[in-house]
Amino acid sequence: MILAVAATEIEIAPLEALLQEENIRCLTLVSGAGPVEAAVRLTGFLAAHPEAITAVMNIGVAGGYILDEEGPQLLDLYLAETETFGDLGICFPDRIEPLSEDLTGAMRFRMDQSLLARACRICAEHDIIVKTGNFITVAGVSATQARGEMLRNRFQAHCENMEGAAVARVCKEYSLPALELRCISNLVEDRDLKRWRLQEACLKAAGAAAAIIKNLSDQS
Repeated sequence: MILAVAATEIEIAPLEALLQEENIRCLTLVSGAGPVEAAVRLTGFLAAHPEAITAVMNIGVAGGYILDEEGPQLLDLYLAETETFGDLGICFPDRIEPLSEDLTGAMRFRMDQSLLARACRICAEHDIIVKTGNFITVAGVSATQARGEMLRNRFQAHCENMEGAAVARVCKEYSLPALELRCISNLVEDRDLKRWRLQEACLKAAGAAAAIIKNLSDQS
């Protein structure tokens, strides 16, 4: 069975409503915000359900890195190609220098390519417009456009979140395929909450996630 993981109740609740409404079999978990809580809670859940979970789908919202008209826009849907711990290292005002992977372990994770391809096909079949790209996981949300541009350029990334790489790391440990879907709720600019579209992004992510989960479950 697929396990859907989101950081907060506001992100998971619309999906849970759709799963119930459409009678879709799927487990859900609120991971809490940030990489530490996400790793701890997901590990605990998987340890308690060792045979039940066949794949993990991480869903929620993200901050889109500003690029141009081809880059992320508000309420765009994105599926992750890779996830990277973006601010684990030595932080300078204009750059972040990574620590040795001898200390940190892997910093970058490639999402399950078979699951990603299937999710893209499902979205196309249901006229759901979704993009793919590289995601960054941060422990501290970027509150300035300058920091966002630095992370975007360093990792050739499209958006940032606070849990994805931690979820991917746990899935690697458990040899579970992982998929990540996020909707752009805000652009990474000098912080202005009035411009955010959080509720709409949660609803849009939930709708796409429900379609993907339903069809993946039907195909298994």
